[in-house]
Amino acid sequence: MGESGGAVILSKGPTLQVPVTDLQPATASAPAAAASLTLTDAEREYILRALRDTNWVPGAPKGAAARLAMKRSTLHWKMMNLGISRPE
Repeated sequence: MGESGGAVILSKGPTLQVPVTDLQPATASAPAAAASLTLTDAEREYILRALRDTNWVPGAPKGAAARLAMKRSTLHWKMMNLGISRPE
């Protein structure tokens, strides 16, 4: 498949046929740091990045909630549960 990350399906018929020799473990392509993150840690970092990128504006049309494709109230709830608050 190469380094580009793209793929083409070449199987004929309705069933995908993949030679076992072409299969790779999912962790082989993941960076070592990402493999050690928990789902909660990854979600926290994703939300923090969106908040920083939007200057901590959660609810505007181009705010963090819109970037994360969730309602502002859902973002607020997730922030509370993950212990995220705006830095002073």
